Amino acid sequence: MGNREDLLAGARKAIMERGVAKTTARDIAAAAGVSLAAIGYHFGSKERLITEALAEALGTGIGDAMDALIRTTRGRPMTETFAAMVDGLPTIFAEHREGMLASMENLLRVARATPRQSFMADSLAGAYADIASALRDTHPELDAAQADAVAELYFAITQGFSVLWIIDPEGAVPGGERLVAAFQAVAGAAPR
Repeated sequence: MGNREDLLAGARKAIMERGVAKTTARDIAAAAGVSLAAIGYHFGSKERLITEALAEALGTGIGDAMDALIRTTRGRPMTETFAAMVDGLPTIFAEHREGMLASMENLLRVARATPRQSFMADSLAGAYADIASALRDTHPELDAAQADAVAELYFAITQGFSVLWIIDPEGAVPGGERLVAAFQAVAGAAPR
């Protein structure tokens, strides 16, 4: 690995051990085995490094788990696919709890800093595209626009449910069948 990759790994390690607020640039540099100056050279600031490290870690961890979950639904109707994805989220969240907590802590900092907020906003397109790709591979009946729309829905639900799950891991996240029923009710409702 190069210094940049070492810093990303060191940041993730330090954050998981100390939390975002308590992690210093020195902690990260020590965990990465590089100089403090390397943070500025590769990322411009500790804050940018933390934002990228968390986005990469959760994007890879949760993203790969969601991809695997979607791929297990090949050939099933979309209502079953959706329900299975929703029902699988609590397990994914449990496997990535500490990273999710650190990411939530960082989101407040990101929301207050335009450059970091821009990085996160720019990352959304890639997340949507990855989910849409898995959906198109497993559900060829979806056209590109449908796969993109479902991917955005999956991402939005995952983000919202992650907050609910952190608050109440045992019951705050509604089940997949309940949401399918809600969507069917909405789709069947007479337009005003």
